[in-house]
Amino acid sequence: MKTKNALKYASDQGAKFVSVRFTDLPGSWHHLTFPIKQLSEDSFEDGFGFDASSLRGWAAINESDMLLVPDPSHYWMDPFSDEPTLCLIANAVDPITKEGYPFDPRSVATRAESYLKFTGLADTANFGTEAEFFVFDSVKFHNDQNSAGFTIDSDEGHWNSGRAADEFSGSNLGYRIRPKEGYVPVPPADSLSDLRSEISLILADCGIDVECHHHEVATAGQCEIDFRFSNLLRTADNLQIFKYVVRNTAYTYGKAATFMPKPLYGDNGSGMHCHQSLWKGEKPLFGGDGYAGLSEMARHYIGGLLKHAAAIVAFAAPTTNSYKRLVPGFEAPVNLAYSARNRSAAVRIPMFSTNPKQKRLEFRPPDPSCNPYLAFSAMLLAGLDGVQNSIDPGEPLDKDIYDLSPEALKDVPSLPGSLDESLKALEADHEFLLKGDVFTTQLIDRWITYKREKEIQPLRMRPHPLEFNMYFDI
Repeated sequence: MKTKNALKYASDQGAKFVSVRFTDLPGSWHHLTFPIKQLSEDSFEDGFGFDASSLRGWAAINESDMLLVPDPSHYWMDPFSDEPTLCLIANAVDPITKEGYPFDPRSVATRAESYLKFTGLADTANFGTEAEFFVFDSVKFHNDQNSAGFTIDSDEGHWNSGRAADEFSGSNLGYRIRPKEGYVPVPPADSLSDLRSEISLILADCGIDVECHHHEVATAGQCEIDFRFSNLLRTADNLQIFKYVVRNTAYTYGKAATFMPKPLYGDNGSGMHCHQSLWKGEKPLFGGDGYAGLSEMARHYIGGLLKHAAAIVAFAAPTTNSYKRLVPGFEAPVNLAYSARNRSAAVRIPMFSTNPKQKRLEFRPPDPSCNPYLAFSAMLLAGLDGVQNSIDPGEPLDKDIYDLSPEALKDVPSLPGSLDESLKALEADHEFLLKGDVFTTQLIDRWITYKREKEIQPLRMRPHPLEFNMYFDI
């Protein structure tokens, strides 16, 4: 029935093409486009063949033949294509075994949901995300042998208060957002409200229910658009659609959107707080009569998140730039504690409602540069490990952690300070990820190798512009 519904929708919409989309190992979307006549009921079983050898972190040249098998339950029309184009999200499948390709992130998330049901503890893990992003008017960067640098600009940026009147709009009317004072102002200071509204309408056309949008804390166009939670796999899918819509809508406005965690020095970076809860049928499992209205299962889930947090962030804060945001004493929570309402704790329990159906946990270290299929799966498996082993999270820390002295924090563990350290934590602590064959040792090894060789090592070998300021005359 799902297959027939997808085909009928394509026909009703007058689709001329189908864009089959999938995610590479680091988390970027890719697609192949076929004339709509090539899409049939068999396509949802047999898939579309493609060469995976040139994708980041994927197949070697000798095992590059792969199938893309679309999911018939999730479809929409591409809002940015000139010709009517149906969009489908696919799993990458090994053509010989017909099983999910070991390095396909969406297949990992599919296995994570299957494992959850296998445990009998719950049958649904709901995830909700708050993916922050920046919208800039100009972005320039270069990395040559003898030169490196970047320049970003936004008409909202406080540094434009004294700029010449012939730039951007041709005038300078003085409304600017001061550093760290950009949280929910009204226009004209918030110059991106209409852009966010248009993004929200386009997301609705793609089947994503927007709940709220607003300007975020940083100057220079930091935004947040919240959309309704769903199960793990659907929320990961929706986040990929969300990024696509945000980027392309900004592009049509002549602007550039980025989900880079820390593009701007001296102001807040972009995080992606992850709300999560477990359900069995229609019964919410995290509501109870314990601390902050939590059940014992929820406490143990927190225990798992905190115990494995250093390994989780290898997937949830997976770039070298992530650790420009995860700095002790600044905006992101690096201390591994939990608390009700307190946004300085790594795990927060929102207290907006006493309704058990709204009881959830918020894991705050992740950022939107992550691959959501891998990051959500890692969080779920850590939480389940906490439940299965009754891991005690200890006492809550109901204080502003940012104001505590080093002495007061000496017994509170913290996150790794770099991507390299988080990868070492993942090497030392990944058995919980192997349960149910959700992750494999091959995928974890591939991830660690890719991050070290393609991201950490190139950055380590390149002189930084700030080093000239600090050391040129030494």
